[in-house]
Amino acid sequence: MTDILDDLAWRGLIAQSTDLDELRAMLAAGPVTLYCGFDPTAPSLHLGNLIQILTLRRFQKAGHRPIGLVGGATGLIGDPSGKSAERVLNSEETVAGWVERVRGQVSAFLDFDEGPTAATMVSNLDWTGPMSAIEFLRDIGKHFPVNRMLARETVRARLDSTGMSYTEFSYVLLQSMDFLELYRRHGCRLQTGGSDQWGNLTAGVDLIRRVEGGSAHALTTPLLTKADGSKFGKTAGGETYWLDPELTSPYAFYQFWINADDRDVEKFLKFFSFRSREEIEDLAKQGADRPAARAPQRALAEEMTTLVHGADETARVIAASRALFGQGSLEELDERTLHAALSEVPRAEVPVGELPSVVDLLTASGLCKSKSEARRAIAQGGAYLNNAKVESEEAVPASADLLHGRFLVLRRGKRNVGGVEVTAS
Repeated sequence: MTDILDDLAWRGLIAQSTDLDELRAMLAAGPVTLYCGFDPTAPSLHLGNLIQILTLRRFQKAGHRPIGLVGGATGLIGDPSGKSAERVLNSEETVAGWVERVRGQVSAFLDFDEGPTAATMVSNLDWTGPMSAIEFLRDIGKHFPVNRMLARETVRARLDSTGMSYTEFSYVLLQSMDFLELYRRHGCRLQTGGSDQWGNLTAGVDLIRRVEGGSAHALTTPLLTKADGSKFGKTAGGETYWLDPELTSPYAFYQFWINADDRDVEKFLKFFSFRSREEIEDLAKQGADRPAARAPQRALAEEMTTLVHGADETARVIAASRALFGQGSLEELDERTLHAALSEVPRAEVPVGELPSVVDLLTASGLCKSKSEARRAIAQGGAYLNNAKVESEEAVPASADLLHGRFLVLRRGKRNVGGVEVTAS
């Protein structure tokens, strides 16, 4: 059986643990049941959640049994950890819809075949919903000293600023009860999560000890940061990269990884890739020896896009990425993929009717700062329309040039790509 802790440690995926030596002995003794929770506070999980999903997958591949918990109950409240203000509460109907979407996303990464390592999906609403307030206070609340809860960093920070409602104050009790219920129902002995969850995880460990007299463990992964100081999993404009292809296109998802900073890519490979240590070290060496080739970024982008969106979608994305830069046929790209690709580059919109000149389009798309600069680019042989060199400064695209009846691809030189979309208004 693979020593999962050694692998996690090499990858830099262990931030905190209640007792690594005891946990190692427990893991070595046979399949261990572990869980990680995912609150449906949005219609999709995002790149940050992917670390936790893949940690469950790593444990399963190492011979252990994962439980994916969707917070049908806790999602109605929201975890205050890391939040500077009270969350806006979503309706029960909204959260119920998100529960099913999140359940499907987590399930896609786990193996549910019969056997000792078969995964399970649960919702904490199953045991929280039927419980009365009196039962909750008597059976769970009495095990949480108020002075200890007030000493929690999340609580202290909020009390010193915007304050905290009793609803969010009680979140730790609900998450701790989840661990207790899974311990009772499934023999779950380990909870994993991000390092910002450490207080919630250890509270669950303590509750199991107090109520059942049993031993349980908590293990956290570090919060991932980028070398340039920006938030991991966010665009330059602060938008989130989602796992749902309707919220973040597979093309944009692929581009996130392909554009990874050279200073970050080895860390990203360790955190996310299922490649071996030898393969990752070899890719890191290729990146150091020939950074312009971006071998580690390409390997990571292909692996992660395939893992999340499938091999067929990845092939379409790679074809689009190559075609935009003159290395493939634009005409062979399907409309959805081409639209997603052009959404990631400077783009101009023009109304239905007679198309503007290429000079005007180069300027409108932002590929050239002025019409005179656009004319020079054409004169020097560095302007392309749908990958064909533009020969005349007076060139005007024909309606037949429109890809899928609505798109044009512009390029200036080898690397600067822009797009044009014909719109109805």
